[in-house]
Amino acid sequence: MRGWTKSGWRAKPRVQMPDYPDQAALAAVEAKLSKYPPLVFAGEARRLTRALGEAAEGRAFLLQGGDCAESFAEFTADTLRDTFRVLLQMAVVLTFGAKVPVIKVGRMAGQFAKPRSSPTEVIGGIELPAYRGDIINGFDFTPEARTPDPRRMLQAYTQAAASLNLLRAFSTGGFADIHRVHAWTLGFAEGEKAARYRALSDRISDALDFMSAAGVNASTSHALATVDFYTSHEALLLEYEEALCRIDSTTGLPVAGSGHMIWIGDRTRQPDGAHVEFCRGVQNPIGLKCGPTLTGEELKVLIERLNPENVPGRLTLITRFGAGQAADHLPRLIRAVREMGARVVWVCDPMHGNTVKSASGYKTRPFEAVLREVREVFAVHAAEGTIAGGVHFEMTGKDVTECTGGVHAVTDENLSDRYHTACDPRLNASQALELAFLVAEELTRRRHGLAAQAV
Repeated sequence: MRGWTKSGWRAKPRVQMPDYPDQAALAAVEAKLSKYPPLVFAGEARRLTRALGEAAEGRAFLLQGGDCAESFAEFTADTLRDTFRVLLQMAVVLTFGAKVPVIKVGRMAGQFAKPRSSPTEVIGGIELPAYRGDIINGFDFTPEARTPDPRRMLQAYTQAAASLNLLRAFSTGGFADIHRVHAWTLGFAEGEKAARYRALSDRISDALDFMSAAGVNASTSHALATVDFYTSHEALLLEYEEALCRIDSTTGLPVAGSGHMIWIGDRTRQPDGAHVEFCRGVQNPIGLKCGPTLTGEELKVLIERLNPENVPGRLTLITRFGAGQAADHLPRLIRAVREMGARVVWVCDPMHGNTVKSASGYKTRPFEAVLREVREVFAVHAAEGTIAGGVHFEMTGKDVTECTGGVHAVTDENLSDRYHTACDPRLNASQALELAFLVAEELTRRRHGLAAQAV
């Protein structure tokens, strides 16, 4: 990228980033991180870009999901395994519904920082800096915990490296065998309350049984025994991103070594801002969160900045409007993209626009609102003749009670039972898998509708 340097963002306006009181400590951490190995490699990022290019054309589908904000305190191998397992289950169901490969991207091994609506928080008359994620400061409401500490970046790197090591082992070591994954899903569909999903689950079983009978199974097919799994996060803390930026030895181009895919949030997408400046220069696939305030002209400027060569799979537009609002906002963005001839992946994030405060005082997201936004976004794309290329969920493999609804209904009264998130409410394992079944039904209907039009 001509005229770009990895530190060029420092000359641009910055938002949603901490002011470190100890600049010497910050410089020392950045220097140390800059000598560490990258967490991901350029070839992996290029492979993901190619896969996303297929999603842009409707020949693949993106499933992106994971934690709202990864925690240092709750990091365990079991937690990572459980979320990975649910994502695999969701992917199998979506693959069957869409009849195309599902690209599996976790909000993992880097999703440590969070934008906040206010820079400070007031409790009991005391005002302190807002919690911005474990990579920046601590959750406890004390001056010591809330003071940004650059040494947290080193812990984030260590946790991300350990996470990637385990995820790569899970992906290739037999854990991801499609028969094993579907066996877990069968347990969900066997419940009385999930009976409506049993037919689809049985059809998947029949397909797998047929392939086994034909001699296609995990022992004969590498594709059935392993998966390609990628990581992603919001590139919010640019000191961390710059320190892990590397030059790809095969192409001579810069790559963000912090994760396979990085995205720009709806609060940090200023065309002349620091976050867009950094992301425009790395060769990783880039996500762009698109909220209700984004205009078509602003989107055109951002597309030109982030993907001037119009590379398929380079840019993923992740829309986040809220239930009932997709028809008001998505068409103008689609028109802007069409006018440019831009090749993008359209992805629906039905989580961030549907956060409400429950009667019990907890921040939550109603399952029905999440599903409604997915259906509305799919309907707009169908009407506009564009491709809904993926979904983006905040979810966990744990049995939390943070979002209301679902087949094993979580009520307002249940929220306090296992409300563990430090930031935003997440779908639990059952809700995430149920949503995959419902999205698969939508994909099946869309596929049948397209087939009918062709006839």
